[in-house]
Amino acid sequence: MNRAMTRYRKLAAAAALSLAAAPAVLAADSQFKLLVLAIPNKYHYEYIPVARDSLEKLAKLHAFEFSWTNQPSSFEGDLKQYAAVVFLNTSGEELNAVQRGRFEAYMRAGGNAVVVHRGIITPPGNWVWYENMVGRSFTIHPMLQTAVVDVVDRGFPATYGLPARWIWSDEWYETTNPHGVAVQPVLNVDEDSYDPTKIWPGQVARGMGKSHPVAWYHHHEQGRVFVTALGHNAEMYKDAQYLAHLMGGIWWAATGKGQQRPAD
Repeated sequence: MNRAMTRYRKLAAAAALSLAAAPAVLAADSQFKLLVLAIPNKYHYEYIPVARDSLEKLAKLHAFEFSWTNQPSSFEGDLKQYAAVVFLNTSGEELNAVQRGRFEAYMRAGGNAVVVHRGIITPPGNWVWYENMVGRSFTIHPMLQTAVVDVVDRGFPATYGLPARWIWSDEWYETTNPHGVAVQPVLNVDEDSYDPTKIWPGQVARGMGKSHPVAWYHHHEQGRVFVTALGHNAEMYKDAQYLAHLMGGIWWAATGKGQQRPAD
């Protein structure tokens, strides 16, 4: 067993022990409550304590509360108490049939969702309803690179803390739209600013061209859905601009507020 895998398993086990039954983080005069599902996996585990700490600070600053869990069984409880469910680097494929049914019912009753980075990735056909909720299907990503992200919807809260052109380093997910879902992009990555074909031997990435969304929103069932493909590594969850992006999307999904409508 190599050292990286041994280290991953030790850290994942520690995270599981410390976070399996984590209590809700309370905020005085709470505006809303979130359920955050964050399950460690081979490529995404070091971010967990950092992301949780940053979310706790955001919760105190913006007067909301959340329940943090790595247990899909949380979806068998009362989801109605949550203004939104956050799939933080964790895909819906982790849920069993009963848990999926509970989440679908939650969304049909007006529940909302936020999907972050790896939460986008689910095996094709594994849960088509979830694929439709996300709005796009992951195909591949090149090596992590620095690029320029363009704001394409200045009236959406997830862009309010960002410059018009933002230098960011991430895995630039390539996606398709096999189910014909209409989404509203809020951020695009400029493919002229990085090499979309730079990938590991034996794999092929071609890029998506001028229209390459990396964050978007739409409505699914009776709920609001915000999706960001950004957020691969731990250091990103310390970055003020990234956290402003994430907070804007969470706020909109949970409350429906903050969006600037174009003038008639």
